[in-house]
Amino acid sequence: MSERDRDRRRLVTARGAAFVLALVLLAYLVLLGGRAFTMIVSGQPVFVVLGLAILVLPVLGAVLVADQLRFGASTERLARRLHDEGALPDVSHLPLRPSGRVERDAADAWFDEKQRELEAAPQDWRAWFALAQAYDLAGDRNRGRKAMRRAIELEKGESRRT
Repeated sequence: MSERDRDRRRLVTARGAAFVLALVLLAYLVLLGGRAFTMIVSGQPVFVVLGLAILVLPVLGAVLVADQLRFGASTERLARRLHDEGALPDVSHLPLRPSGRVERDAADAWFDEKQRELEAAPQDWRAWFALAQAYDLAGDRNRGRKAMRRAIELEKGESRRT
């Protein structure tokens, strides 16, 4: 099996898992919303207040899930674009621990390299994408997501200008 086929299989698996989890969450939110609605229509003041409070959870959950799915789709779109350009950051040369994670020293060195590249081109979404990947390899997923959001924002701006 070629590397491209393995990548495609991983992508299909990840999409499927995200879809299943979104469906499970949607079912939970619908059930929770139904309970909230039942409490609201009971007419008892305490139940109405509790029902309204509970109703906030499905709405908030739906907004958060939609945001995460949109983020994942945008990240995938950028990765596909970089792949098509032949510029997708390659980490296959980095040494791995038995767990499959990149060794800490190698991840830190790769991070430093990507940060220098970003400093040289701070408005390049490709540099932000690579930095997001470097953050992820270094174990800082929160900053990695922020860097990826910046890459998405810059790429959208670039697309609008062209």
